Amino acid sequence: MSLTNSQVAGHGFLRGMYEDPYFPDHVVDEGKTILLRLCERIEAERPSNLAALYELTEAATKQFNALEAEFEAAGSEIETVAREVIAEDFWFVASAYGFPEADMEQLVAARDW
Repeated sequence: MSLTNSQVAGHGFLRGMYEDPYFPDHVVDEGKTILLRLCERIEAERPSNLAALYELTEAATKQFNALEAEFEAAGSEIETVAREVIAEDFWFVASAYGFPEADMEQLVAARDW
């Protein structure tokens, strides 16, 4: 599925992580894929309120939780910089799909990173 939201389609997801050599690109690519799949789900399911959006972001956050092991295997981890970059991109997605009032912490509340 190709994204119909041009703002999202042109966004450089996880840019801050790609710019930092501490984070291996092949693992960051998987994180970017998680965010793009989240966008696809939002476009397909069209959540009508924040509660419905938070359900979708919870599932994506849990996928990032599982990705932590891959970061560790590559000699990296989801640490302060990564946490901020990831959370900001979750908020960007929420805002781009009409939920600018979404709470950034609530968007990633299921995180263990």
